[in-house]
Amino acid sequence: MKIVLGSSSPFRKSLLSKLLIDFETCSPEIDETALLNESPLELVKRLSIEKAKQVAKSKPDSLIIGSDQVAVFDGKILGKPGDHNTAIKQLTSFSSQTVQFVTGLCLYNSTTSKVQYHQDTTWVHFRELSAHQIDNYLKKDQPYQCAGSFRSEGLGAALFTSIESLDPNALIGLPIINLIGMLAVEGIDVLD
Repeated sequence: MKIVLGSSSPFRKSLLSKLLIDFETCSPEIDETALLNESPLELVKRLSIEKAKQVAKSKPDSLIIGSDQVAVFDGKILGKPGDHNTAIKQLTSFSSQTVQFVTGLCLYNSTTSKVQYHQDTTWVHFRELSAHQIDNYLKKDQPYQCAGSFRSEGLGAALFTSIESLDPNALIGLPIINLIGMLAVEGIDVLD
């Protein structure tokens, strides 16, 4: 069976490439708007599964990986900042605070319609940040399409005091450790 990453994210593609398996990518076209009263946990689960199933429509006989991530701060879901000013507001509010990142992972077998799902929660503890540090970071890294206004795999690590997670890859957008186990359930051993 083909393995298909249902994402246009270069970060997820880079993470999956580390497993040294053949795969292709296909961008799912779905509405990612949260439903009324939908919790962050419900949102990432729904979107991860919907992304995989949407890709399955054009990729029969495949194992499709769907993933989604949200940042949660003060009980509110944060979107991607999209621009410099919004990113400044997000990072300013995070100074000396903790932000929760919820990452959903779905492996969908388009032949059997079997869904495997896992959810990973990462806690990011931010250091105290000055306005100059925030502005300088954003100009250097430009993480405007990243939830939380940072890239942890680069200079964004300088914003934190610590990170708590079972899988450090989850914060970048793809919980690789659990994906390996899901693939094994489908008969794919990445070490073979």
